[in-house]
Amino acid sequence: MLNKQENKGELFVEWKTRVTELLEIDYPIIQGGLAYLAYSELAAAVSEAGGLGQITAMSLESPEALRSEIRKVRELTKKPFGVNFAIGQHGRRYDQLLDVALEENVPVLSVTGGNPAPFFEYIKGAQVKKLVLVAAKRQAIKAESLGADAVMVVGHEGGGHLGRDDIGTMVLVPQVVDAVNIPVIASGGIGDGRGWMAAHALGAEGIEMGTRFIATKECVHASKEYKQALLETDETGTVVIKRSLGAPARALSGSWTEKILRMETENADYDKLKDYISGVANRRFIHDGNEQSGFGWAGQVAGMIEDIPTVEELIGRMVKQAEEIRKKWS
Repeated sequence: MLNKQENKGELFVEWKTRVTELLEIDYPIIQGGLAYLAYSELAAAVSEAGGLGQITAMSLESPEALRSEIRKVRELTKKPFGVNFAIGQHGRRYDQLLDVALEENVPVLSVTGGNPAPFFEYIKGAQVKKLVLVAAKRQAIKAESLGADAVMVVGHEGGGHLGRDDIGTMVLVPQVVDAVNIPVIASGGIGDGRGWMAAHALGAEGIEMGTRFIATKECVHASKEYKQALLETDETGTVVIKRSLGAPARALSGSWTEKILRMETENADYDKLKDYISGVANRRFIHDGNEQSGFGWAGQVAGMIEDIPTVEELIGRMVKQAEEIRKKWS
C-alpha cells in the first residue's frame, strides 16, 4: 500500500506493507545473508537507507565475532537489522551464535538453507521476528505452521543455493502468496525498481536482494575482481553447480565452475568435489580475487548490474523508479 504524505513541502510516497510494519522499516527491501560478505558495514548501510540489513552469522569464526559485528551495526545505525543463519551445512553449530543474537536483542532473525524446526524450537518464547527463506510452496506452508512471521521466496534465477525444482520467481511467488497467510517476500532476479514493482504485482509485500548488494561500495569484503566480474557478465554468465549433490547453487561462470561441472558430469562424489565447492574456494575469489582457484555466487540479475553505487544511491534510485512505475499504473 502506498500513502502520499507531505514532507517539508515536498510530496513523497510512503511504502507501507505488512513487511514494513512487521520489520519497522521504511521500504520493504531486505538484504540477503551473503556468506562471507554480509557484515556490519553493508548491513548498517542497508538499514540506514530504509531497508533491512543483515549480518551473516555462520560465516563468522566465533560467537564473540558475531557480538562484535552486531555492536558495530548499532554504532552505525539506530534502525532495525537482522542476523541470518544459513543452517543447511552446519548442523547445530549455530546454537552459541544464536545465543549471542538473543542476548544482544537482535530484532530480526532469518533462517536459510535448512529445516527451521529445531531453530524455532530453540528460540521459542523470544521476542524476535522470524523470517524463513524457501524455494518451494510446501516449504512456505511448513514455515508458516512452525511460526514464521514471513517467508522469503527464492526462484531459480537467484544466486547461491536454490530449490531443486527449477521454478522461476515469476511462477513461484504467486503460488506461495495463494498458499500462506503470512507476508511473502520475493527473491531471485530482482535488482531494480522494476523487479520490486513486479514482485508487488505478483502479490509479494517485499523483496530480498543478494547479488545486487554485492556490487555496492559498502560491501567492503568483496574483492574488486568479484565486483568487476559482476559488472562484466551478462544474463548468460551464471551456471548452476552442485546439482549432482542434490544442492543446486548458482554461481558466476568461470574456469573454476567449469571444472566443477566437468567433474559432476564424470559422476564425482562429494569427497572429490568438496575442495572445489568449499567455503575456502569461495573466499579465494570473493575475498582474494583469484578467479583461477575459486568461485563467486551470483544470480542471473548480475546481467543487469552496470555500476557500483553506494547502498543509499541504489535504494534511492530504486524508490524513484518504483514511484514512476506506480504513477504509470495509476
